[in-house]
This record gives sequence, structure tokens and C-alpha cells, in this order.
Amino acid sequence: MPRPREFDEAAALQAAIDCFWQRGYAATSVRDLAASMGISGPSLYNAFGDKRALFVQALGHYLDSSTRARIKRLESLPPKQAVCTFIAEIIEASVSDRERRGCLLINSALEVAPHDAELGAVIADRLGEIEAFFRRAIKAAQAQGMVPPERKAKELARLLLGVLLGIRVLARVNPDRVLLEGVARPALELLD
Repeated sequence: MPRPREFDEAAALQAAIDCFWQRGYAATSVRDLAASMGISGPSLYNAFGDKRALFVQALGHYLDSSTRARIKRLESLPPKQAVCTFIAEIIEASVSDRERRGCLLINSALEVAPHDAELGAVIADRLGEIEAFFRRAIKAAQAQGMVPPERKAKELARLLLGVLLGIRVLARVNPDRVLLEGVARPALELLD
């Protein structure tokens, strides 16, 4: 019978998120992870697998508590308002990010995806969740007569995802609210 774990898995996973977020995937060693998680290397491997497996779990946990939680909360709003609120909340998070850490998902898209096809596919799939939210909301808004029906929901959703990525990347360099809102405004006006 396996021994019970002697550490808090959720806290250890959060520590791994922080470690990957601070150092990036490539610069984070298993030793760094184990130290930040407060566990031994063998415990890390037994509980989470190798560094790649831990990264995928950490990214999933990060998204559960950020993006997926936001989507779930906003889907109760009128669809057009949900899209606008999503973008507004991202701008607010970007402006108030004093450390300019950005978004772990988007940081990983820039750092990891070009060099690792397998992890790149995982990251692309996670970005696809955001695009799918935008597409669902646009289609629902079109069904309610709030977004012109001739606009292609799939294309608008992809544009909004691109705007979101641009906002998060720009904010790492210049977290200026006026700039970020100016990037979002023309895309959101397409919903009118």
C-alpha cells in the first residue's frame, strides 16, 4: 500500500506555478522546483512526474484559478458584455501587475511553444479555450441581435484572442491603460 503524501499537493503545485512563472520553463530546474515546493526530488517525481508533466499540471492549475474561473463567471453575463468584461479585466490585471510577470500561459506561448512542439500543442489548446469562449459569446450575441449576423464569429473570436495576446505582451513593456484600451477598442467596436 502506498504511503500517504506528507505535503500539501495544492500548495506544492502553487509553488511550482510561481517558480515557472518567475524563472520560465527552460531556466527552471527540477532542483529549483523541489526547493520552492518544499519537497525532495523523489517526492516531486512520485507525486507529479517529470518536469514536463509538472509544468502541464501547473499550467492547468493556473488556468483553473484564473482564465477558466473568469470564463465560468462571465458566461452568466449577457454575451457581448461578457466579452467586453473579459478584455477589461485583462487590461486591469495587466495594468496592476507591478512585477510585470504577465500571464503564465502567454509567457509560455512565447518562451516554450516555439521550441517544444508537444508543449506548444498543450499551450495552443489552452489558448483555444479562450478563443472558444469568445466564439460562443459572439454567436450568442448574434442570436440575440446584439452583434451583426454578417460578422463571422470564428474570425472575430480569433481577432479578440490576438488582441488579448497583444495586450498581455505590450503590458510587459508598457502597462499603460490608455495604450491597452486603445488596442482593444477597435476590435470591440466590431461587435457593434
